[in-house]
Amino acid sequence: MNPTHTIRRLASILAGLAAAALALAAAAPAALARPVPPGPGPAGIVPAPAIHTIVVGGMPGWQITLIAAGAAALAAVLALLLARAWAARRHALAPTA
Repeated sequence: MNPTHTIRRLASILAGLAAAALALAAAAPAALARPVPPGPGPAGIVPAPAIHTIVVGGMPGWQITLIAAGAAALAAVLALLLARAWAARRHALAPTA
């Protein structure tokens, strides 16, 4: 195997591992965060209880379904184009009789 290909492959693997480590380091503080438990304040004053509001709205189910279907269709088209490109390259490199 060509040493240039080996070095390129090793560099891409190291870059991928570095990106994964960076993503893990960026997400770790949020994943390990805990809320501070309420306790008595200065002079023994207990804070008022938190009021939880009801959240109304969000994304309707049909929109979620539409996004998932669009993503699946896009992935299928990209996979088909990639498979055809690989097949064309294989046939182009084969010697003709």
